[in-house]
Amino acid sequence: MARSDALRTLQKTLTARRNELRKRIHGELAGLRAAANASGDAADAAFDNAGEELASQLAELEAKELAQINIALQKIKQGTYGVCDGCSCKIPVARLSALPYSTLCIKCQRESENDSSFLSDRGIVGWEGVRDYDGDREIRFADLEARLRD
Repeated sequence: MARSDALRTLQKTLTARRNELRKRIHGELAGLRAAANASGDAADAAFDNAGEELASQLAELEAKELAQINIALQKIKQGTYGVCDGCSCKIPVARLSALPYSTLCIKCQRESENDSSFLSDRGIVGWEGVRDYDGDREIRFADLEARLRD
């Protein structure tokens, strides 16, 4: 299959996934609103809160995926889909098939995971690039309070 045919297939896959996510997020948000209006005893409320928290986290993850899909579809319209944001090389079709909203080739992805400044050094900034900090870092509440007072 030629690269252009594969990219057209990926566009259809992205569009279908976007539509599915929109429906699911809409349903989850409607469920959260309905649960917020429900009443019951303390046990029901505790059970509902746990379910609401899980549904809220799932909706957040799906919203992030939806944002990445929208960026990929925008890149398709601009003609830049499948081009690595880090090195401007073509992202292999196999990688795009596995993760259709990839914006980095495998080499640049690995580099960004090993070097926290890799993306910012290349001017790649945005919510889609935000990751949790996974290093050891001591947080002192006194420092936070001092910043809030200033």
